[in-house]
Amino acid sequence: MGMADLNSMTLKELKDLQAQVAKAIASFEDRKKLETLAKLRELARADGFQLEELTALTTTRKRAPSAVTYANPANKSDTWSGRGRKPRWFIEAMAAGKKREDLLV
Repeated sequence: MGMADLNSMTLKELKDLQAQVAKAIASFEDRKKLETLAKLRELARADGFQLEELTALTTTRKRAPSAVTYANPANKSDTWSGRGRKPRWFIEAMAAGKKREDLLV
């Protein structure tokens, strides 16, 4: 199907074609995932493991949220942990002559 064919199609026909292509892509991806999973299972089995055993080794631990360190003097519910980008209120407070210690919770 060339561009000339697409240019002669109606909007409905193009949308139908788009839906068919989306289904075909999803089906292809699902099929490739299953094939890859089967290959990985076979590789693990050849070395005497179950794939699930190996994937369990790579789970990531969640980090605990950092504690609140600084609070906006104008709105105490607006806080910052001291990590990452400084919030605007913190920068403005520092420019106004406040010290970091003044903003500690």
